[in-house]
Amino acid sequence: MKKNYKLAMLLLASVLAAGAWAQDWPAKPVRVIVPAPAGSSLDLIARTLADRLRVIWKQPVVIETKAGAGGLIGMDTVAKAPHDGYTLGIGFNGPIAFGPYMYARMPYVPSRDLVPIVLTTSQPNVLAVQANNPANTLPEFVEWAKKRGDKFSYASVGAGSSSHLTMELFRSVAHLEAVHVPYAGSPPAGLSLAAGDTQALFAVAPALLPLIQGQRVKLIAITSATRSELMKDLPTVAESGYAGFEALAWNGFFAASGTPPEVVRRINADVNEVLREPAVRELLANQGLVVGGGSPEEFKAFIDSEGRKWGAIIAKVGIRLDQ
Repeated sequence: MKKNYKLAMLLLASVLAAGAWAQDWPAKPVRVIVPAPAGSSLDLIARTLADRLRVIWKQPVVIETKAGAGGLIGMDTVAKAPHDGYTLGIGFNGPIAFGPYMYARMPYVPSRDLVPIVLTTSQPNVLAVQANNPANTLPEFVEWAKKRGDKFSYASVGAGSSSHLTMELFRSVAHLEAVHVPYAGSPPAGLSLAAGDTQALFAVAPALLPLIQGQRVKLIAITSATRSELMKDLPTVAESGYAGFEALAWNGFFAASGTPPEVVRRINADVNEVLREPAVRELLANQGLVVGGGSPEEFKAFIDSEGRKWGAIIAKVGIRLDQ
């Protein structure tokens, strides 16, 4: 009886301590790891949110870019950080939902070593073709591509990227044959399309804006479920004959597994508060980003569904990125 009483007291003390810890958090600067280069859209999102979070938290929020290996280096840093909520990472599709299906071994296991906190933004891809391409609609593009046979190639912003997998998903539903040509990022991929070295590219619209404005490429369709408010005249893939088609590039905050649930919920609540601010929403929307939000549980369920969806495509195509 006495032993059970002591155990109950210890459990109560640990609960109270955890609550007090969450209440005191953050008591020092918070580090946010961006697993992409400085100046990237991911970096912009992190800095936009950090500018407001440092006001709410009354602590510096330090952005640290750790690009490389498709985001694995940065997210591995987060996974191996102390589980106290002072090191966060802004993870995205690749190193979270795609990686487990593309690599035989990863330096961390996303579902085991990282805790999802909140979805920050998502963004559809657009299908771009060279400006002088005779196709102006998706059905016309498919017909044109099929006539080219083995001479049809498409660019991507990297092997295993959302850009790559979106085209693979589209190829599977449109029954297209194509050669994949991966590039290191949006600029060289877009330039290859503009020069005619490749004939199609799925990428996020802001990355292609200079080429669109220069009338070197044009857009055929968008991969969101509904039309974009910024591109209302651009039809979706779904409405162009491929019902149910949707492919989004997304990102969100993560921490190391073992981070106290109270701290996770505090971060979640504060990020949701920032994402509701009109100025923040406008800034992100102007970049073609759809504001996220929601609970940690909703974010985890979304990641799980994305893993199942894209894991099937990765297995079907046989994408392997192991060195």
